[in-house]
Amino acid sequence: MITDRELNLLAAYMVDTHGRKALVYADTAVLELEEIGEKMRADAWRMLRLVVEDMVEGRRSREGEILH
Repeated sequence: MITDRELNLLAAYMVDTHGRKALVYADTAVLELEEIGEKMRADAWRMLRLVVEDMVEGRRSREGEILH
């Protein structure tokens, strides 16, 4: 299982590399994985997407801290 720290690092990398487009990539991954029956992997991408969205919207720092 991926740790919170690893999830934040991966999300930060995606945001730094792709910006808002990282959300599209995560959505695509979820859809493709669901299509082939990979529910657990789709759920992991869903969690990652939430963290990416928080970072893009300025609700979470790159270190994973919640911002107000």
